[in-house]
Amino acid sequence: MLYSFDGKQPVIGKESYVSETAILVGGIVIGDNCYIGHGAILRGDYGNIKIGNGTAIEEGAVIHSPPDETCNIGNRVTIGHGAVIHSASIADNATIGMGAILSIRSEIGENTIVAEGTVVKMNQKIPADVLAAGNPARVKREVGTENSKFWEWGKQLYIDLAKKYLKIGMKRID
Repeated sequence: MLYSFDGKQPVIGKESYVSETAILVGGIVIGDNCYIGHGAILRGDYGNIKIGNGTAIEEGAVIHSPPDETCNIGNRVTIGHGAVIHSASIADNATIGMGAILSIRSEIGENTIVAEGTVVKMNQKIPADVLAAGNPARVKREVGTENSKFWEWGKQLYIDLAKKYLKIGMKRID
């Protein structure tokens, strides 16, 4: 469900899938080859949201930004089921685990993994190429080759799923 608000409306890139049960309001720009899952809520009402190419916003995630600011989400980012994102930026190839919370103006570096259930505090910055976990989030280690390979596979999985949804669609069963 796409909604205009206060003179702004969502813009969806080529070959990007947005579930009919997702809610997108106002100033949102979504790149190409993205997946916006069922029940996701993206609020670009008093702030804006910009999402790069090949990014997956999984089911039940909530994304918002502070007034007159932009939440920038990079290319090939995965945001897990039920995550709450109120951050300033998530760099390319980052992975945000299920149920993680990224508080106001937090920043996540490139190739970084934020583990499931992690809480990144307001204004906290997590550097590139690390795994962060806990409440509050703490760097636990560098991201290894095995993690990178797994998440590269996972990111492609959602790009391919978006294409499949666009090609065959869903059929309601009454």
